[in-house]
Amino acid sequence: MGQKKDLTGSEKSKIVRYLAEGCSSLKIAKLLKRDHRTIKRFIQNSQQGRKKRVEKPRRKITAHELRKVKRAAAKMPLATSLAIFQSCNITGVPKSTRCAILRDMAKVRKAERRPPLNKTHKLKRQDWAKKYLKTDFSKVLWTDEMRVSLDGPDGWARGWIGKGQRAPVPLRRQQGGGGVLVWAGIIKGELVGPFRVEDGVKLNSQSYCQFLEDTFFKQWYRKKSASFKKNMIFMQDNAPSHASKYSTAWLARKGLKEEKLMTWPPCSPDLNPIENLWSIIKCEIYKEGKQYTSLNSVWEAVVAAARNVDGEQIKTLTESMDGRLLSVLAKKGGYIGR
Repeated sequence: MGQKKDLTGSEKSKIVRYLAEGCSSLKIAKLLKRDHRTIKRFIQNSQQGRKKRVEKPRRKITAHELRKVKRAAAKMPLATSLAIFQSCNITGVPKSTRCAILRDMAKVRKAERRPPLNKTHKLKRQDWAKKYLKTDFSKVLWTDEMRVSLDGPDGWARGWIGKGQRAPVPLRRQQGGGGVLVWAGIIKGELVGPFRVEDGVKLNSQSYCQFLEDTFFKQWYRKKSASFKKNMIFMQDNAPSHASKYSTAWLARKGLKEEKLMTWPPCSPDLNPIENLWSIIKCEIYKEGKQYTSLNSVWEAVVAAARNVDGEQIKTLTESMDGRLLSVLAKKGGYIGR
């Protein structure tokens, strides 16, 4: 009767039955032909059962500590409850208690994606809406860049924000960093591009103009009729490479100047319909948590997703401009829903 492997479920059941019949551990070992020590160990472990959990006394929070927590929450927007309490040197407080305390003085928020608008921003947005209220938007080419990464947007985790405070705006680099930079435009029901900015190229005024020359002008604009070129209005945002004197003068030499180059209000991605196109494309390429192993693979996904966007979807976006202008005027220059 040498020592064997662990007891099987069947053997354990038999041990329980033999014990109920009054058999000793030695007799059970002989009946099952198992080592006596194995049988004794199983019986002892079964009799011990689970240890009763000892409840630790909960940490009481003083009024002075509450004031410290409130100050820390104000200084550390989007921090976790643990980080806030640790910064106050308050330990031994369960998470449920920490959250219950913070709910009286703060709330869980995500970082805001859009910077807050000041009075000047709102006035300029209203002036822009009034200026273009009678514009035929079917003749406007809406353009923008989008950066895509291998892993998709991080979404910024939620965190505690003191009551009355605004969530901080994360740093979002429009140019530079990893990923693929994509440029595209939409006009009426047509998609222009997308075109890929060469990897490693930082878009300054010179490289931006050269990029437009190699892609937009040579591959699309030059094929259009003279009447189309005469009526088309070119829209771009106020990125430094777009709004510089060099870029403005270069576009003017291409015939895109004065009324043919749309002025753009500050902090206004919500007024550009191509932002909605970017959302459609990103939802498609990152659906179900999709990730990519190379920049070429994510670029191919962008091209495929763009091809799946039909003309009616694009037309719906460009035809939404009249409503957007009315909304921004109704909200006195405030942000509108997209």
